Amino acid sequence: MATVTRTETAARRRAPRPRADALRNRERIVAAAREMFVEFGPEVPLDEIARRAGVGNATLYRHFPDRDELIHHVVVSVMSRTTDQAEAAGAEEADAFDALRRFVHAAADERIGALCPMLSGAFDKEHPELLAARNRLEGAVDGLMERARRSGRLRDDVAVGDLLVGLSQLTRPLPGSACTHFDQFVHRHLQIFLDGLEAPARSVLPGSPATLEDLRRES
Repeated sequence: MATVTRTETAARRRAPRPRADALRNRERIVAAAREMFVEFGPEVPLDEIARRAGVGNATLYRHFPDRDELIHHVVVSVMSRTTDQAEAAGAEEADAFDALRRFVHAAADERIGALCPMLSGAFDKEHPELLAARNRLEGAVDGLMERARRSGRLRDDVAVGDLLVGLSQLTRPLPGSACTHFDQFVHRHLQIFLDGLEAPARSVLPGSPATLEDLRRES
C-alpha cells in the first residue's frame, strides 16, 4: 500500500507540468492565429498557424477542433487583452488624454484590427463569452473617453464608435496586400488620428458621432 501511495503522490506532483505545457501551447496558437489573421485574413490555412506557433497540427486540433472555435478564442483574447490595456492606462496615467493616447497605441500592439475580418459569416456574435468580453471592452473605452471629455481634452463631437472604427481601420492592412512593412506606419498614423480627436476641434465633422448602437446595427 505504501508503494502505491508513493506512486500516486509522485504522479500528482508531475500532473501540473503537462497542463502548464498545454496552456503555453494554447497561448502560442492563439497568438500565432492573431498575427496571421491580421496578415492574411481569417481563412489562412490552420497548418500554417500551427507552424508559426511551433506546434504540430494534432496539437492545434486538440485545442481547437475547427476554425470557428479558434476564431472565437482569438476574438475573445484580443478583446480581453485590449480591455486590460484600457484599464491599466486609466489607472496609471494622471492626464486623461494621455491615458486615451496610451490605450490607442497599446490596442494597436494587441492587434485589435484582427477583429473586423473575423466577425462575419457563421461567427456566433451572441455567444455569452463574446458578449461579456465586448461589454467589458466597450465600458473601459467609454470610461477613458468620458474622462478625457470631462477634462476638456477630447472634442465633444466624437463617440466610442468613432474611436473603435478608426482604430480598427488604422491597425490592419488589407489581407494579402503587398504592404509588407505596414507595421512601421501604424503608430505614426494613429498619432495623426489622435491629434484629430483632441480639443479644441479644428474643423466641423460631417454626420453625427458613431455610437456603439450604430456599430451593432452595421454588424
